[in-house]
Amino acid sequence: MILNILQIVISVLLVVAILLQQRGSGLSSAFGGDSSIYRTKRGLEKSLHIFTIVLAVLFLVTALLNILY
Repeated sequence: MILNILQIVISVLLVVAILLQQRGSGLSSAFGGDSSIYRTKRGLEKSLHIFTIVLAVLFLVTALLNILY
């Protein structure tokens, strides 16, 4: 029961983190128009990227634990 609630909370946080990353990319990149300028992630953008990766790993772990138990 607790594992199910934890998985739901992690999934909602993961969706929010992904949507926050997509908001800054602009509408043109969603339809194939890509900027040829390479830029690195800094500050809050980098922290959000790392937080998204951590949430994805936690979601995977809770999903596997949910299957086993």
